[in-house]
Amino acid sequence: METRRLTMAQAIVQYLKVQYVSRDGVEQPFFGGMFGIFGHGNVAGIGQALHQYADEFRFYQTRNEQAMVHTAIAYAKMKDRLGTFACTSSIGPGATNMVTGAATATINRLPVLLLPGDIFARRNVAPVLQQLESSSSQDVSVNDCFRPVSRYWDRLNRPDQAITALPEAMRVLVSPAEMGAVTLCCPQDVQTEAYDYPASLFEKCVWTVRRARADRDAIVEAVAAIKASKRPLIVAGGGVIYSGATEALAELVTKTGIPVGESQAGKGSMRFDQAGALGAIGVTGTPGANILAREADIVINIGTRLSDFTTASKTAFQNPNVSFISINVSEFDAAKHGALSLVGDAKVTIEELATGLEGYRVEEGYAARIREFQGEWEAEVERIYTAGHRPILSQGEVIGAVNQASDDRDVMVAAAGSLPGDLHKLWRTRDPKQYHLEYGYSCMGYEIAGGLGIKMADPDREVYVMVGDGSYLMMAQEIMTSIQEDVKLTIVLLDNYGHASIGGLSEATGSDGFGTKFKMRNAASGQLDGDNVPTDLAANAESLGAIVLRPEGKEGLMNALAEAKGNDRTTVIAVEVDCEVRVPGYESWWDVPIAEVSTVQEVQRLREEYVGHVARERYHL
Repeated sequence: METRRLTMAQAIVQYLKVQYVSRDGVEQPFFGGMFGIFGHGNVAGIGQALHQYADEFRFYQTRNEQAMVHTAIAYAKMKDRLGTFACTSSIGPGATNMVTGAATATINRLPVLLLPGDIFARRNVAPVLQQLESSSSQDVSVNDCFRPVSRYWDRLNRPDQAITALPEAMRVLVSPAEMGAVTLCCPQDVQTEAYDYPASLFEKCVWTVRRARADRDAIVEAVAAIKASKRPLIVAGGGVIYSGATEALAELVTKTGIPVGESQAGKGSMRFDQAGALGAIGVTGTPGANILAREADIVINIGTRLSDFTTASKTAFQNPNVSFISINVSEFDAAKHGALSLVGDAKVTIEELATGLEGYRVEEGYAARIREFQGEWEAEVERIYTAGHRPILSQGEVIGAVNQASDDRDVMVAAAGSLPGDLHKLWRTRDPKQYHLEYGYSCMGYEIAGGLGIKMADPDREVYVMVGDGSYLMMAQEIMTSIQEDVKLTIVLLDNYGHASIGGLSEATGSDGFGTKFKMRNAASGQLDGDNVPTDLAANAESLGAIVLRPEGKEGLMNALAEAKGNDRTTVIAVEVDCEVRVPGYESWWDVPIAEVSTVQEVQRLREEYVGHVARERYHL
């Protein structure tokens, strides 16, 4: 057997560079390269390997370990999960900084490979710098924190273990049903140890992502159930987009008239103006989607994991006779709500359903209501887009301006805070990849790092990062990475002097926005209720290398967006918005528990309302 003598770190890099993925006959490299920050635990191992093979496998320097995982996640999402990055860190804080990113990837069912440095496998020099000691075991390190947030976890205590661990890692990374974060903990001494690896390990390997087909009998049963229904509704999730099933869905809707509500991950499954497109569904949904969900007698879930925001904390579907059909590559997700499970690829399953439903169409009365809801909602969006607030704009008006300035193939990215809820309702999607939200983990700080990954995945698209001041303060430093790599972003920074979303939630639960506004400590009251903290976040962005624009009013914002589009460097548009002007909720509710006892009268009142809402939560078995 032909062998190559390499260190384990060198073997890992050589293996990653020859991994390819293929779907529908289209082949592409799976790894775009490796992100990393070098330190104690990876500089002498993986760092040496990346330096040795710098011309063969690209290394990208980032500013924060959590951010580099977010960038890899966004890249993977943009690639329909057919590509990602590896991420390497030092041991200790460098490794644990990636734990949040790992959770974000796994919750969102997105692939990323994490290679955290680890303690010495040979133990004789323990405790090493940054080692967490355990009195119960010598085989525990901080990297064990990755176990619950990874779909696959391993610690390579010998260099030959890479021979079996790497293919297992790839198996999970390319599996539509299993993918998430994969963590291979790499003890720093083992990274540098050599082994005679089989040369076949480093030959080109193509992983074919096959389109799994649902059980034929289950398809027949689903077709019969849909034909017998009077008020069917489709809930489109991220699986529609990852599968490339948007055209198949559009054809199904055109033929049958079944309306579609979209989850956060599924927004973009339908063009906003297509017949049957009700827009967002759930807590942050439109009136039409939520009213029809409440009345639906059959709900067809496609590629959604049915989170509490999608189901309105299990209050969305109130028809006592409602039943569910779920199309999903994951058996776990397909079985939720006691659904008839069609475990298979979204695209081929939709096509098979469409064949079975030939000749079926919803009744005209139902179709008329769908059209009416669509028209009413477009009028409401236009009202919010053009509200005319002066001198400070509302967040809805800023969203409208960015939507108007963007081309159909441009991408808008956002994450936690009040923006996801407003964008889910208001953004007019014109392309399946135009709307990019991280809302599975609702992770603050994702936005700029995510925008970087999106642009790296598809450089021909303009990328608009919409980020609030609270999220910006958590992770803005990847602006510098965008400058270093010449990856141009347009960042719309909305400054409302606080955490607007959680502030509104605090008010709604009787706590008056306590601890959510960026206020100075008041010497008289001893509380954080003084003047606004005198910050200049735009100046911070400028210090990181960005071009900064400070427009005033709606016209100024539109001019700034036009200027940014012509710039060849990351541009930050700083906009002050009024946190008190909020986009309302429509026909939905979210379970946020209210204190059962309190001396505050408002809390007592809200608790009484809360108990009434909880009574509407239903188990669908």
